[in-house]
Amino acid sequence: MVMKKINTLELARRRNTRVAAACFLAPALLIMVVFILYPIIDSFIMSFLRWKGSTPRNRATFTGLANWFKLGTDPIFWKAFGNNIVIMFLSLLFQVPFAMALATFLDQGGKKTVVFKVVWFLPYLISSVAIGVLFRFGLDANMGMFAAISKAFGGGSVDLLGNPKSALYTVIGVVCWQYIPFYMVLYLAAYGTIPVELFEAATIDGATHNQYFWRVALPLLKPTIISGATISIIGSLKYFDLIFVMTGGGPGTATEIMATYMFRTSFRMNDMGYGATIACGMFILITIIASTVVSTLNKRAEV
Repeated sequence: MVMKKINTLELARRRNTRVAAACFLAPALLIMVVFILYPIIDSFIMSFLRWKGSTPRNRATFTGLANWFKLGTDPIFWKAFGNNIVIMFLSLLFQVPFAMALATFLDQGGKKTVVFKVVWFLPYLISSVAIGVLFRFGLDANMGMFAAISKAFGGGSVDLLGNPKSALYTVIGVVCWQYIPFYMVLYLAAYGTIPVELFEAATIDGATHNQYFWRVALPLLKPTIISGATISIIGSLKYFDLIFVMTGGGPGTATEIMATYMFRTSFRMNDMGYGATIACGMFILITIIASTVVSTLNKRAEV
């Protein structure tokens, strides 16, 4: 009798826990369905239509896989995808090591480096649009800072954003300048999770700062480094605002990325059907690359 009563109370407790969990999760799930799941599904549906956007949706024409065949042979889209890949690799190459170097300096400097923490984090606090406008004028071919330095030494104009050979790398430099502080704080927080006793024990054993970093700190920071690299990869594949403000994808297609091409196709060329196809192509490519990278990095971390 007592056991039966205990079982009844346990079942009631579990039921109440499930009800409470459902009540707390419902708002978040509703938001995800409305603002994430529904737009994704609707974009895939729209990718099978020819719709200019200026007419009612019910007047759109069903085209089957025509938009997808067009996407597969669209040189501009694949050029934009290639630019995203270049941004991804160069962002990883510069953001992660530089952020780790800054975090290491700040961790070892202690309270003496408080000023550096504030100053180095400022770029991340500025709006991407504001940074884009700032550098668009700061790198102007005739009135920008590099042009002014060149003219001061008897040279001519310096057009970094207007030159197809340098525009993409210039934009990548600005992107790294903005986002390195984020990864710096991420790795600095990870440093804070390493017990002080490990550093003290390594110092007593005669280890130098370099030996402590490579043999003690770095292995412990590996999970955070992998997380930072994953965030960098996913972010690099969906950049939009800063690049759009700085170059708009130009000159030509030199800095065109998938997001800017999707925006121009949808809202400037008024081809909502093909714009939705580009967005779906972005979703598929980003999902594949992100899943592959995450699984690969996790396997290496387990070794």
